[in-house]
Amino acid sequence: MDEISDNLAVTQIATASLEHLTGSERCTVSWLTGIAVDVSLSDDHRIRIVEPDSELALDTVIARLHRSGDSYEIEARNDYPLWINGKPVVSKQLEQRDLIEFGDTGPLCRYRLYQQGSRVQRSLGDMVSDCIDYTRVSRKPRAARLSSAFRNFFRDFAFETTLLFRLSVIAAIVILFLTVFYQNRANVRLQQQAESSALQLESFARTLTRTNLEALRLSDLNTLRQKLDQSLSIAAERLDLLEKRSAASIRVIAEATRSVVFLQGAYGFRDTASGRMLRYRVNDAGQPLFSWRGEPLFTVEGDGEVAERQFTGTAFVVSSNGALMTNRHVAKPWEDDTSVESLVEQGMEPVLIKFVAYLPYIDTSFPVRLLKASDESDLAILLCSDVVGNLPYLRLSDKQLKPGDEVIVMGYPTGLRSMLAQTGDAFLAELQEDENLEFWDVAERLSKSNFIRPLASRGIVGQLTTATIVYDADTTHGGSGGPVLDINGNVVAINTAIIPEYGGSNFGVPVEHAKRLLAQVDLL
Repeated sequence: MDEISDNLAVTQIATASLEHLTGSERCTVSWLTGIAVDVSLSDDHRIRIVEPDSELALDTVIARLHRSGDSYEIEARNDYPLWINGKPVVSKQLEQRDLIEFGDTGPLCRYRLYQQGSRVQRSLGDMVSDCIDYTRVSRKPRAARLSSAFRNFFRDFAFETTLLFRLSVIAAIVILFLTVFYQNRANVRLQQQAESSALQLESFARTLTRTNLEALRLSDLNTLRQKLDQSLSIAAERLDLLEKRSAASIRVIAEATRSVVFLQGAYGFRDTASGRMLRYRVNDAGQPLFSWRGEPLFTVEGDGEVAERQFTGTAFVVSSNGALMTNRHVAKPWEDDTSVESLVEQGMEPVLIKFVAYLPYIDTSFPVRLLKASDESDLAILLCSDVVGNLPYLRLSDKQLKPGDEVIVMGYPTGLRSMLAQTGDAFLAELQEDENLEFWDVAERLSKSNFIRPLASRGIVGQLTTATIVYDADTTHGGSGGPVLDINGNVVAINTAIIPEYGGSNFGVPVEHAKRLLAQVDLL
């Protein structure tokens, strides 16, 4: 009767098992059904679980498990090392999910209890948990643990889950991957758009920053005054050299001076949708804001000053009714502005804000406007019809140049700076005292003091083509659009570009191109 009661008690308590996580028996289960069982380890590291009174020799037993309440207690036998949850033990009451490692090299098993007496299907969470616990408890090298954990997980997933579950997981992973992929692409596009917009405005900001760096400062006047004597001496030596070489050149320069025009302008950008100009972004106090690079920030909103790009150039009178010849890149300077294309893509358009001209011996400026720009060469025609009276103009040559011919280039290289260098110490001191170096005001003061005068340089023609004339007369930026004269004072080319890396060689557009452009507007 007592034996029957014991058997009934055994069947009513929880069923236990050892799940083999490593070794040759991995993914199998050993059930623990007796009151006590012995555990031995074969030469190939296979676990054997037998009754204590079996034929197994006692000295080969490495552990014994016996019932203790609803679970089992494990004891190490024959001084064989036993590890529970990564810690060495001699005996321990086993708990749900304990990790048992038999010996220093395994195998590793998980202890489980089941109330219904049958094994429950392992979930995906169990598989992940087994891998994590194995990585945490195993005493193998880290790389080996991680490698085994990943390998075991994917093997369990492939063989211990249903086909429907595997397909569902794979579909979920694919959907997640596609979602992440398209989200990443969307983020990249947004990032590119943001960076593009920022770079586009930064390009214009850099242009304006360079303009501001080129603007006149009080320190520049100090430098000009210090170098004035030297500059005037050099200019006098050059003039003396010209006189010695050719008295005719002096006459040509004197006669042509009154027809060589100093151009001064500014342009900005207008939003085509709202009609508002691009302005400096300002704070509540009205102070302009700058990026971390020190470049100004812009907006089409607010009341900040309009962002304008200032420029200078040269032109010359070609008819008594006020027609001027210059370069296309002077009349439409935004075409050389690297920020234009990017700003146009944002819905902006370049707009001339102010465009005026000065003539020697006329003490006020007069507005100019574009009449015609050539699509074939770097030429344009401007009109200054507000000038009172007939203007002296330069005649266009009918003769062909030859390599070796002498030419005279006239213009306003470096803009205001070259004229300030010729004013004298008294004028510079007056500017310093007033501390007014504003772009437009300085030009007006130069004009009223009769300091608007072109510079002239002499050179030799080196090469001729139908499209260009190459000569070595000195000039630089600001001199673009000026006349290139022969020794008789007739225009043979229009100065257009410099090539400093070729010893100061310069390009001019042959006068035949200017004649064709004038004929298109009935001015020839």
